[in-house]
Amino acid sequence: MNTEQFWKLIEQARERADHSAEAQDVATQTTNLLAVLEPQQILAAQQILWDLMTASYQAPLWAAAYLINGGCSDDGFDYFRGWLIAQGRTVYERASTDADYLADLPAVQAAAADGISLECEQTLSMAWDAYKAATGTELPDDCITITYPDLDPAWNFDFDDHSQIGARLPRIAALYPK
Repeated sequence: MNTEQFWKLIEQARERADHSAEAQDVATQTTNLLAVLEPQQILAAQQILWDLMTASYQAPLWAAAYLINGGCSDDGFDYFRGWLIAQGRTVYERASTDADYLADLPAVQAAAADGISLECEQTLSMAWDAYKAATGTELPDDCITITYPDLDPAWNFDFDDHSQIGARLPRIAALYPK
């Protein structure tokens, strides 16, 4: 399993999901697809998932998640990034380079209109659940390495400061006016 194969798996899961816009459906389908692979492949998928989580550990995405979800704790940011991964490679990569791009997504626009949160905790346990289904055992404790980068200090401000957010993420801020 490599990163390219992981993203292909996510796309396959999106195609199989009853509602590809629903991250939980995508996570369930991904888990099912992973569960039929060799255990080593599942372990590799677990590391790739957390590499993607690490790469998306960015202050602009956290600020976007804070606006979209009406606040965002550490765990909430993990769940938001789980949702982001379930949207597929194109959305993930575009949002990772331009968090304000999220304002273009119908799911974000609908969330703004309906006041719902965009999170998917289930994405974080896809490989865990697949490994358990495939082997009957839990993932080894030492199967992944996670080292989060430091957040950009230029974004070290109160995300409730709408003028600061609006200056940095104007399209998302427009969806969530104060």
